[in-house]
Amino acid sequence: MSESNTILVEIENAVATVTLNRPTKRNAMSPSLHLEMAETLEKLRYEKTSRVIVVTGAGESFCAGMDLKQFFVDLKDNPPEFDRIFRIATEWRFRTLRYFPKPTIAMINGYCFGGAFSIVEGCDLAFAAKEATFGLSEINFKHYPGGSVSKSLANLLRPRDALFYAMTGRTFKGDRAAEIGLINAAYPLAELKKEVMAVAAELATKDPDALSAAKDAYRFSLEMSAEAALNYAAAKSDQLSMRQNDSWRSEGIGDFLQGKYRPGLAAHKSTDK
Repeated sequence: MSESNTILVEIENAVATVTLNRPTKRNAMSPSLHLEMAETLEKLRYEKTSRVIVVTGAGESFCAGMDLKQFFVDLKDNPPEFDRIFRIATEWRFRTLRYFPKPTIAMINGYCFGGAFSIVEGCDLAFAAKEATFGLSEINFKHYPGGSVSKSLANLLRPRDALFYAMTGRTFKGDRAAEIGLINAAYPLAELKKEVMAVAAELATKDPDALSAAKDAYRFSLEMSAEAALNYAAAKSDQLSMRQNDSWRSEGIGDFLQGKYRPGLAAHKSTDK
């Protein structure tokens, strides 16, 4: 089944809001949505007016996971197409979001199930409505949270929490998601967008190259020994100096030493490019 407009994009005040747009299906991820999302993120990677990406869902849901019929049933007898869509679905959630050059924020406004956990984990930050419902329901239809979700659970959650929700299929709310570390914080739904956009606006004031370096240093250090991580951080610092023409030192530290601003309290003002 081919669909259009499964992804909506709105750019305002340097923040690109990317909305999963299948509200009648609780924004379940269809093959068309995966294809459109991959294309959208590729465009936003090089789009110059946005500095931060916020991912959310249309209507009352964030994302109900995979569209079980279109993904697992309709493609069952077409292994090559299933493999193609599966790779794209994994790539944008598990790799593209994780290593995206701009900060990414998941704004979880409602139901968040199954494969949507990889969207949440792939984003740098995540905030949810207290009323939002999370769940890993795969065990209830004789499967398990597989694909990229298994690794997402291992990356974010303590073993006891990950296995409890994976094996029971029990649902939980936004407050519990924050308590177990799946998200940064939970807010009443009526306040969620305001709170998330405040964080996005704050990130948009930071130097984009420094933000990208912070993300890379953290993500790749997870896979390295201590010595390798130290060497990578040193090389990353040199790369950042080249990209900024050493402005982090001459302007960032230099202006602080001249008493023009205090980095512990505010971002340097010359972040526009």
